[in-house]
Amino acid sequence: MKIIKVGGGCLKDPKTIARIVALMADRGRGHVFVVSALNGVTDLLIESMPAALMDEAAIPGLIDRLKHRHHQVARCIVPDKPALKAYYRDLSTSLNRLERLFYGLNFTREITPRLKDVISSFGERLAAQLLTAALCRQGLSATYRLPHKIGLITDGKFGDATADLTKTGRNFQHHLAPLTGPGKILLLPGFFGVSPSGDITTFGRGGSDYSAAVAAVALQAEVLEIWKDTQGFMSADPCLVAEAELIPVLSYEEAAELAYFGARILHPRTVEPARKKRIRITIRNTLAPEAPGSEIRSRSPRSRQFIKSVAHDCDIGILKVHASGVGARPGILGQVSSAIAARGINIKSVVTSQTCISLLLARKDLVAAREALMGIAPRPFRKIDAQEDVALIGIVGDGIQHRAGIAARCFSAVADCRVNVEMISFGPSRAALYFLVKKKDLESGVNAIHSTFFSTPRCRRKV
Repeated sequence: MKIIKVGGGCLKDPKTIARIVALMADRGRGHVFVVSALNGVTDLLIESMPAALMDEAAIPGLIDRLKHRHHQVARCIVPDKPALKAYYRDLSTSLNRLERLFYGLNFTREITPRLKDVISSFGERLAAQLLTAALCRQGLSATYRLPHKIGLITDGKFGDATADLTKTGRNFQHHLAPLTGPGKILLLPGFFGVSPSGDITTFGRGGSDYSAAVAAVALQAEVLEIWKDTQGFMSADPCLVAEAELIPVLSYEEAAELAYFGARILHPRTVEPARKKRIRITIRNTLAPEAPGSEIRSRSPRSRQFIKSVAHDCDIGILKVHASGVGARPGILGQVSSAIAARGINIKSVVTSQTCISLLLARKDLVAAREALMGIAPRPFRKIDAQEDVALIGIVGDGIQHRAGIAARCFSAVADCRVNVEMISFGPSRAALYFLVKKKDLESGVNAIHSTFFSTPRCRRKV
């Protein structure tokens, strides 16, 4: 049995979704699908909460937008009138529940983490409902089940939950085993589970990939297949590097690092559950379903260059905390990281010197992180600087930490293109090193490194 994840990028418009339904009907019998929301729906739900909070008159318009979006797709993939009417009734029931939640938000005058999670989970619920209706209309034995009804148990952390694999495995075997088998198709909404106390808790943006990995472990699947509208993992972003090549095989470590360093193929947390049970992960392109894609497994062939990919991330900023003798003063790093963590902000990396702590954060978190540090009393630092005009370049490949000269070749390549390196980290991972450059130098830097390891050396030097 496979667990097949269908991403939101594959669920954009009626024509694209119709193609996905055809693929599901052709390749999905006997397997389980974990589905994302239709493209843009989760963003709409999250962005509409402040409007609903301020003015209850905004709520009917929001519900109408969701209804229109799903009706538009349904008319294309559920053309049979009786089946379409039955789907409309089910959709209305779901939207009525969602509408009550929005009115509750307006009444309480507060967007709590609990309410935010339950509202944002509706995108995946509505998608599973719609796709099931489309498959049933074709005469297939398809059904869907909601994670909180079948016991996908989490640790209860709102917005960034982690699944309890042992409890979830027991619950899935009990509730879902009778629904799987030859000829049957089972759909599960991704992105969320339920806490031990019964609260809906989400896995964070992009967390449907992680849901699929949890389901693969819980149902003891042979393989986790991720359906995307791209080829798979590449040696660089094709938008920056025309010569980028498909990576046919990666290790779990390489895939996790690439996902962390900006490759939008896989959510970074997806790898860990699969790695624990040695479940293979394959990436399949829905635009070319017969194409080989990428495979992720315990070990991958080591390339001659040791480098698998040059990734990048532009959603990066640096917060520099200046203080005398940082490296010799016990407790200051703990104070800084604790203050930031208390705001729910993730610190991507830390580099320290004797006079400065450099914190790597998502760009959107810079202001809140600075405010958190300014609230420390007494202040253990002299000043704080924020830097936004940077981008991260990550070099990924198993064993590069132990390969002499890899880092030197990278930095020589960017230096030849007159690109200055802002910050370096090499050592925490055996499969990756990264450094920061100015945003204006990102394309030149990525091309210089990629050409050094994969093709004829060149750079895109700006005149």
